[in-house]
Amino acid sequence: MSQDDLSHNTPPAIRVQRDPFDPGAEINAFCARNATSGGVATFIGQMRDFRGPDRAGGEAVTAMTLDHYPGMAERELAALVDEARGRWPLDDVLVIHRFGRLVPGDAIVLVATATAHRGDAFASCAFLMDWLKTKAPFWKKEEGADGAAWVEARAADDAQAAKWK
Repeated sequence: MSQDDLSHNTPPAIRVQRDPFDPGAEINAFCARNATSGGVATFIGQMRDFRGPDRAGGEAVTAMTLDHYPGMAERELAALVDEARGRWPLDDVLVIHRFGRLVPGDAIVLVATATAHRGDAFASCAFLMDWLKTKAPFWKKEEGADGAAWVEARAADDAQAAKWK
C-alpha cells in the first residue's frame, strides 16, 4: 500500500531516518502546507539524560542507539496513521522517527497532526505517540556508567496505549 492510498487530503509524510532533523523547520513546513487547518498538534520526543522515573532517582544515560526493522517500521507507522485517519478527520499527518546513535537532547521523534478542530488534533497526536511507543518495531540500547543495555518494554507505555482500544 502506498502512502497515497492512505491519503484523505494530503498524503502523510512518514520518514524513518538516521540523519538529524530540525523540529522547528519541520513544524513550520507542516503548518505552511496546512494553513487552513483549524488545529495543529505536535509532539517532539528528545533523548533524556537519565533512565528511571525521574532525574533525581534515575541513572545517567550518556547515549542511546535506536535500531529498527527497515521496511516493517515504515509499514507499521503507515498502519498507525491509517488507524488515526479512520478515527479522526485529519487533514495531514507527519511522523519522523530516527534510528542510530543519539545523545541527550537529540530529537528522536516528531508527530504532527492537522485537522479542523483542536480536540481532534490533540487526540490524534496523542494516539499516534502512544501506539508508536508500543507497536512500531524500534529497539533502544542505552549507554551509561554501567555499560550498555537494551531497554525492556514498559508496562506504563502499554497501559497508555490500551486506553485507545
